[in-house]
Amino acid sequence: MTKDSLFPGFDGLMTLSRREGVDIRPTLLRVLTDLYVQAGSHTKDEESQFVELTSRLIDEVDDATRAAVRARLAIYQYTPEPIREKLNLSTVTRAPLAPQSTPMAAPVATPITAAPETPAPFISPDVSDTASLHERFFTAGSRERIAILNGLADSSLKQAGRTDAKRRQRSIETLEMAAFAVDAENFTREVGDALLLPQQLAERIVGDAGGEPLAVAMKALGMPSESYQRVLLFLDPQVGSSVVAVFTLARLYDRISEQSALTMLGVWRNASAAMTRARFRPSLHDDERQRARPAFGQVRPAQPRSIQSDKSSVRR
Repeated sequence: MTKDSLFPGFDGLMTLSRREGVDIRPTLLRVLTDLYVQAGSHTKDEESQFVELTSRLIDEVDDATRAAVRARLAIYQYTPEPIREKLNLSTVTRAPLAPQSTPMAAPVATPITAAPETPAPFISPDVSDTASLHERFFTAGSRERIAILNGLADSSLKQAGRTDAKRRQRSIETLEMAAFAVDAENFTREVGDALLLPQQLAERIVGDAGGEPLAVAMKALGMPSESYQRVLLFLDPQVGSSVVAVFTLARLYDRISEQSALTMLGVWRNASAAMTRARFRPSLHDDERQRARPAFGQVRPAQPRSIQSDKSSVRR
């Protein structure tokens, strides 16, 4: 069993952390702990892997992170003895480890499509009225947003074009670096520039509490799933410290089709353009009326008296 099976890219993230000067150890320790305690049982390899990774981190994180991890592991039956000793936890009697061939159970996360009631219906929007769909998506709850995205796969709405490959790669690297640095301002600016969206809309996408708009934006950009997961872990500490939130959004990201994401991107662009035209139309209309020249009844202005006096003196 490799390290990637428990936490993909662990060594790569640690290397990046040392090179870029971003301390990601507290977040990594919290996420590793949450992943471990949500599994019902572990193999010997999984336990050894957890001990190896967390032992390196426990001594290097701040007291608040260490206390939070200690509280989580204190009540978990399968906390390895070396970690219990390291955290000064009392020894407990535990059930035997799972057989070597048993895979690590997946973390329990809220299913993104689970709905005890009738799923929110998707009403096919008018192709000419993208502004209403734009606003409906942002004001809807998670279930309705998922229904909208599923419905866009068969919609007649026009998709946005894909970003140029070189520009896309450069943007993905910039976004990852901004996320590692928890730099929401530069992250938001890059989202707007990469997807050709106004800054105000980019701020709404990145700052949305549910996270679905950002998932759509990154899917439309073509960000790999692994990169998106790293963005989730570091851009917003509140989201990154919640295993349920990370896994729910990661599963959503994998299920969003590129067609749906590009269609929603087209909706955002069209709605922004329509709102911009509506904002400036009244003033432009008045300007046209004021600039219009009358066709009839134009009166020539009278000449100044001084000029008339000069003409009279010349005739004399």
